[in-house]
Amino acid sequence: MRKVFRRSTVLLMAVVAGVATLVVAGATAGVSKKAAGGDICVLLPDTASSVRWEHFDKPALIASFKAAKVTYTITNADNDAQKQKSQADQCLGAGAKVLIEVMLDAGSASAIEKQALAKGVPSIDYDRQVPGGVAKIYDSFDGGAVGVLQGKGVVAGLKASGKYSQHPVVAELNGGSTDPNSFLFKGGYDSILKPLYKNKTFTKGPDQFVPGWDNQKAGTIFEQMLVKTGNKIDAVAAANDGLANAVVVALKAHGLKPIPVSGQDATPQGAQNIISGWQTMTVWKDTRILAKAAAKSAIQLLKGQKLTTTGTVKNGSKREAAFIIPPVSVTKANWRKLYTSGFLKKSDICVGTYKKFC
Repeated sequence: MRKVFRRSTVLLMAVVAGVATLVVAGATAGVSKKAAGGDICVLLPDTASSVRWEHFDKPALIASFKAAKVTYTITNADNDAQKQKSQADQCLGAGAKVLIEVMLDAGSASAIEKQALAKGVPSIDYDRQVPGGVAKIYDSFDGGAVGVLQGKGVVAGLKASGKYSQHPVVAELNGGSTDPNSFLFKGGYDSILKPLYKNKTFTKGPDQFVPGWDNQKAGTIFEQMLVKTGNKIDAVAAANDGLANAVVVALKAHGLKPIPVSGQDATPQGAQNIISGWQTMTVWKDTRILAKAAAKSAIQLLKGQKLTTTGTVKNGSKREAAFIIPPVSVTKANWRKLYTSGFLKKSDICVGTYKKFC
């Protein structure tokens, strides 16, 4: 009897386990399908390089899709190219009709677009152009103009600090080397700074890309720059607000005074550093405008309509349709427009120790 009971118990447990596995598998499949569903699939890159993707771009895209009454899904790859590929696979498997992609690296992003096209699904390059990709349109801001504003911001900061005529050492903290935008930004600020290096007005300091736009790595890199120069860095062309804040944190840790530092994305942290005197400027790219443009492109592709463009841009040996938006420089003189325009809330900036600067 004991043997029969044990066998029965084992058999019953196996059946229960099997049923549980089927239930869990079925539930997981249902959740995945639901998560991946939607006519428009948006692939965001990460949450660490900038707060913009989750806090600015995502809400703006959702608002645009809801206003247009189209179904959508938005995922974030957490800076993992393979994860982004899996997310794209899920979207395509669930019947997505248009793909909006913020690339992580050219190889994986191009592969995603080509796979989508093979299934009859058109893609949109969002913010970052995919080299060798097959997107129908590139919706973004003028990356070169962003860099020019950053370079001019550094120059203005050095003039204001009285360092301009003292052969200041200018360091460059560039974005991730796998992001084509990093080279657009660098090309922009180098167009301003290189002539000043050449005529000896400025002294060129350390110049380095930050892997994956990682802010912690940026802090380590800038610490190394300070060691290399004996703390003699007079300004930094930093590619975005996250990298700029890494500079600010390092300067404060070493008991050093503020120096001109550029930024980008008009984040609350960037605005706080500006009003408190630790960052010279940021570049405001109103993602509400970009989201509307991308949503419009997606809907036009859904309906087989002609795309709205501002022209074309080069992508390798071909031209790609584009909708390019001009960026805006934000400094201590005009930072309030970030909240008066509704882009940020005043309470996002004027909080805690920063209230006194408002």
